Amino acid sequence: GKWIILYFYPKDSTSGCTTESCEFRDALPDFSAADAAIVGVSRDSVKSHQNFTTKQDLNFPLISDPDETLCKAFDVLQIKKNYGKEYLGIERSTFIINPEGSITHAWRKVKVAGHVEDVLNTLKEAQD
Repeated sequence: GKWIILYFYPKDSTSGCTTESCEFRDALPDFSAADAAIVGVSRDSVKSHQNFTTKQDLNFPLISDPDETLCKAFDVLQIKKNYGKEYLGIERSTFIINPEGSITHAWRKVKVAGHVEDVLNTLKEAQD
């Protein structure tokens, strides 16, 4: 019966992912006031998530998806290039899911700067 903010990120403890996760952490009271829960997803292990959560004092759950079930369900695995090499990686993406379980908004190829504020504003508009 809650709104869910489900965000996919490439890797624990990398600069962009840390910034994004900490911005969601800092905004959690605003999301909670809007009756929304935040959940992060990556392919990292449960142990990696525990370390990341502890180090960054995250106040919401992270899902470990090493078999990529959730990543495939939300179609966030994309071919990426790094130093000329191609690999399959998680495209930074965020979804707003309403209390009935439907996706109301989706962001793909997310740029971290200003994203959390944009998600919060969109959530509030969706609830009006």
